[in-house]
Amino acid sequence: MNRPHHMLLTPPAPATPSTPLTDALERLVDQVGSVVIGKHAQILDSVACLLAGGHLLIEDVPGVGKTTLAQALAASVGLQFSRVQFTADLTPSDLIGISVYERAREGFVFHQGPVFTQVLLADEINRAGPRTHSALLEAMEERQVSLDGQTHTLPAPFFVIATQNPAEQLGTFALPESQLDRFLMCLTLGYPSPSAERALLEGHDRREAVRHLRPVMSAQELLAAQAAVQKVHAAPALLDYLQALIAVTRNGQWFAQGLSPRAALAWLRVARARAFLARRSHVTPEDLQALAVPVLAHRLPPCSGAGRSRVAQVRAMLDAVRLV
Repeated sequence: MNRPHHMLLTPPAPATPSTPLTDALERLVDQVGSVVIGKHAQILDSVACLLAGGHLLIEDVPGVGKTTLAQALAASVGLQFSRVQFTADLTPSDLIGISVYERAREGFVFHQGPVFTQVLLADEINRAGPRTHSALLEAMEERQVSLDGQTHTLPAPFFVIATQNPAEQLGTFALPESQLDRFLMCLTLGYPSPSAERALLEGHDRREAVRHLRPVMSAQELLAAQAAVQKVHAAPALLDYLQALIAVTRNGQWFAQGLSPRAALAWLRVARARAFLARRSHVTPEDLQALAVPVLAHRLPPCSGAGRSRVAQVRAMLDAVRLV
C-alpha cells in the first residue's frame, strides 16, 4: 500500500491570492475564536465541516463551550439558529413539526418545527430515542422532512451541530451507526489551557459576547464558498493515497468494518475545504492526515483484540500507510 514519495509530496504551490470569500472566512474564524478562546484548531475544523456541506458531532463533558461554538458560527454567518434539547421523551413532532386541523381553513395546516432552520444545535443528542433520531436522519441526509405524505424542503444552507455526552454518563443511549455516519466529523473541545481559562475568568460573559456578534459573511457568500470548495484540485497521486487508506480500513486488520464510499467522499470534501481555508488550490496528503481522526474515528470500530481506542487505531493505521 506504500506510494512513492515524489508522487505525493510535490513542491508546494504558491498560496491562492486573497479573494472576498477567503477574506470573509478568515474573519469568520477570527470572530468565533474571540468567544471560543484557545480552540483555533477545532474552530478551523468546524468551519471546514460547514464548507464541505457536512454535519458536526461534538462529544465532550458539559460546560466546555459546545453551545457557544454553535451559536457563534450561526451569528457570524448571519444564519437562522435553533436549539433543541434532546431528552428521552422528545418526539419526532417536537423536532420536525406537526399538522394541525384549522377550522377556518377547513383542513390540516403544517406547523414547522425547530428543524426548519439553517443551523440546528441538537443538544445532548444521545439522550433521545430511536424514533426521534430517525426523524433527524432524513433531515440530515436529504435536507427535507416528510410528513403526512408531503415533503417539506429545509432551508439552505442546513448545518447540524450535535453535542453528545460521554457514553458512561447516566441517561445516554449509543447512537446507531447509520446516524454516526451522517456526521461528517466528530470533534472534542476539551478543557481550556491555563492561559485560555485565565482569559475566560478575567473576561466578560461569553453568552453576552455571542449576542453582540455581527455577521462577517452572508448566507449567499457561504453557499458560494461551498461551491468554490468543490473546485479545489485533488491530483491523481493524492487520490491514489486516499484509496490506499480506504483499502486498509477494509482489510480486516484494523477495523471491524471498513470505510463506506459515502464516508470516503466526505473525507475528500472536507480535505478540499481545509485546503481552501489555507488559501491553497490543491489538496495535500497532510490535509487527509490532519482530518483522519475527526472523520474516521467515530465511524470505524477497532477490530476485536486491537487493544487500542478508536483514535489510537486510526493514528496507527495512518502510520502503516507511509508516504515512502
